Amino acid sequence: MTDDPIAEMLRRCAAQDRAAFRALYSASSAKLFGLLIRILGDRAEAEDALQEVFTRVWLRAARYDGTRGSGMAWLVALARNHAIDRLRARPRVTAEVPEDIADDRMRPETRLIATGELLRMTDCFGKLEPDRAEALRGAYLRGLSYSELAARFDVPLNTMRTWLRRSLISLRDCLNQ
Repeated sequence: MTDDPIAEMLRRCAAQDRAAFRALYSASSAKLFGLLIRILGDRAEAEDALQEVFTRVWLRAARYDGTRGSGMAWLVALARNHAIDRLRARPRVTAEVPEDIADDRMRPETRLIATGELLRMTDCFGKLEPDRAEALRGAYLRGLSYSELAARFDVPLNTMRTWLRRSLISLRDCLNQ
């Protein structure tokens, strides 16, 4: 057995070893499920995604290259990429002025301007990578701290700070066009 038991299980899965696949699932599914819930934000969708990830693992285990990283890192990358693909496949939400912030006393032209600005903001958010946009929403709309966001997206704290700073710059540039 090597220092990386996940890598060994992946090698055995590549040889169609069902017992290794069961062991791999037992050893890694909880972590991957947690990652998928954090990215997708929905338990049922995360369960579906986890099943799809392990289907891909079974079919693609031979593609794992131990010289490029640990077995768990490969699994995490596979799950993360699959979750991002699912996020990108979601239908775009049309922008409407939410009822709780709409002011009935607003003049029609003011409401029209506000709706136009909201559409511009939504369009600019759509140009960001989905995880960056979600991090911005978490920080500035839900009040999550940098450390909470870093844990949620499984990145280092300074990486999260960089994501937010660069995403804000991108939004500013997009809105100033």
